[in-house]
Amino acid sequence: MRGLLALFTGLAGAATLSQFPEFSQQYLQRLGGQAEALAGVVAEFDASADKAGLTRAGALAELEGSAFLAAHQGDMRALITRSEHASADYALLRAAGPVERLLLPHRFRDTETLAATWEDFRPAMPVTPTGFTTAAIGFGAGWAGFLALSGAALRPFRRKTA
Repeated sequence: MRGLLALFTGLAGAATLSQFPEFSQQYLQRLGGQAEALAGVVAEFDASADKAGLTRAGALAELEGSAFLAAHQGDMRALITRSEHASADYALLRAAGPVERLLLPHRFRDTETLAATWEDFRPAMPVTPTGFTTAAIGFGAGWAGFLALSGAALRPFRRKTA
């Protein structure tokens, strides 16, 4: 019975993880668009600062004096940070292969892009070598994980042999 449950857990892991390459590809496409759009806004801000004879830091410092300006300053700081993260994450994820992206979950940190990708994502049967590879990894992880957890849970109930 335990072996059958391990098999089913492995199959569930395979089905789940086999979706990752396509999901990560869709996230990467959206992130690239976000990075480009955010970089454009930052470039416009920097150009406005330059026309006023200010650096980016100087222009941000000028956004003080009222609640609106302080809020706008906070928004611009957050946008600049998001732009930097999106550009860095996009470059790293784009250079990594689909299986390598499994090791980079911390680079899927743009929550808006992640939520939008998840909302539109529809699971499908992957028939690519990458899909088979991630399915095999998922199967192994699910199977081994179940056996390890069930073994640990059943340990107190085993008979001791002398």
